[in-house]
Amino acid sequence: MGETGWTLRRAVARDAAALFHIRTSVRENAMSLADLAAIGLTETTVAAMLSASRPCAWVASVDDRVVGFSMIDEEEGSLFAAFVLPAFEGRGIGRALIARAEAALFSQFDRIWLETDRNSRAAELYRRLGWRETSASGQDIHMEKSRPTDYSPSSSG
Repeated sequence: MGETGWTLRRAVARDAAALFHIRTSVRENAMSLADLAAIGLTETTVAAMLSASRPCAWVASVDDRVVGFSMIDEEEGSLFAAFVLPAFEGRGIGRALIARAEAALFSQFDRIWLETDRNSRAAELYRRLGWRETSASGQDIHMEKSRPTDYSPSSSG
């Protein structure tokens, strides 16, 4: 743990419960366990994804407690999720988790994408990080980011 007070690492199957705790604890874009199960996301399915040989998610920890995570859909080239517990917002954790996910995606794709609520704080953060809105459907926006011209692969695990 450096000056930040938190560390990043690849998520593993035993982190699944913590990811669900975080996902159901956020202030915006909240979803219940039932909502998540309805789209096929359960602790069992997520643990299986986290057991894959290639990394698809990363966690931030403070004193061995998982306080944030990011997850990608490697087949689609998308940033699927990035969430931080409200008590740990504003420390750069979300920005670091997004950067880790972007690095993994840019190792395979020239252009990556995500969807979020147009008026969310997350959308503002993504805009500040160089993501551009490309389409909209109601309150949801589709955002894309192109691989930087000066991109050089780094460790995404």
